[in-house]
Amino acid sequence: MVNWPDTDQVSRCTDALQQSSEVNRSMNWLALDIGGANIKIADGLGYAATIPFALWKSPGELSNVLETILAVAPTGEHLAVTMTGELADCFASKTEGVQHIVRHTLVAAGDRSVRFYLHDRTLAPAESVLAQPLLAAASNWLALARFAGRYCEHSSAVLIDIGSTTSDIVPILDGVPRPMGHSDTQRLLHGELVYTGVMRSPVCAIVGSFPYRNQFCPVSQELFATSRDIYLLLQELPEDPNCTNTADSRPATRVHARQRMARMICAEPNEFSSDDALLAAQFVARFQLARIAVALGRVLGRMKRPVEKIIYSGAGEFLGRQLVERLRLQQVPAVSMSHELGSEVSQCAPAHALAVLAREDYP
Repeated sequence: MVNWPDTDQVSRCTDALQQSSEVNRSMNWLALDIGGANIKIADGLGYAATIPFALWKSPGELSNVLETILAVAPTGEHLAVTMTGELADCFASKTEGVQHIVRHTLVAAGDRSVRFYLHDRTLAPAESVLAQPLLAAASNWLALARFAGRYCEHSSAVLIDIGSTTSDIVPILDGVPRPMGHSDTQRLLHGELVYTGVMRSPVCAIVGSFPYRNQFCPVSQELFATSRDIYLLLQELPEDPNCTNTADSRPATRVHARQRMARMICAEPNEFSSDDALLAAQFVARFQLARIAVALGRVLGRMKRPVEKIIYSGAGEFLGRQLVERLRLQQVPAVSMSHELGSEVSQCAPAHALAVLAREDYP
């Protein structure tokens, strides 16, 4: 089982963020993107942070964690909030999840005013969300797509946001998002949401087997390794010896990633070499890429005009670029949010987008 940080670990993480960041602390709006495994915060001016928090394990701790995060963030009199954590299985339904997140956010906010982003592209007060919770469920991708529209105001574009857990593919026409689906279920059906990402996806959910010494070995149906291990081994993600958000709670390093991959085929570490690990990682990565490519192809095939611009964001921007190469779209002009805004902001892109939109809509 993944051992996500407890509240004390979150506090230490945010203390470090406070010491290392130089931000404008007069900002009026802060935005929160509250997920099931991570909470992201941004001010729309360059400050952004991702704090791991296992909502499904400790839902009652949400307000305490939010208070800690807000205490070290730039000063903001107003909070704009979006969420995906309502899907966490500690809740009986998404309705219950939204209501829980709303109530805990209000407690953490203190004297700040709070508004929640809805699927009608407005920011609404808590009482409206508590009355119609599903209007606020999983709306973060839409805030990001609206923000991304400024990079393609006169073109046919597609946003590819690949995060730790999911991949969003959103068509945009002349600066306006044009999705076929709005709920998670509808978006899954239309290929606009692919439930796979570059850190948290279990390897056994991506492939049923991988190559091992001239054979294909079936993998264990256990959470022994995740996609983070794949991209550590491929050196697409950096090592982080201080991070233990892994399948076995050991560090996010290539040595430990190889050991976790060995366990996928029930092998001892000395039975699974670095070459074995690299070959397996390359195979799993190709499978994951192919799955997202199929969804992207479906979205592109429905667009009224040929795609004229591609916008990348998220921790998996590198995978987005590989998708474009796979579909032979290298000639299409591209915008990288990590290049435009910085890698930390790109990884918190929905929160950054929401902060900017809030400031523009409610100056």
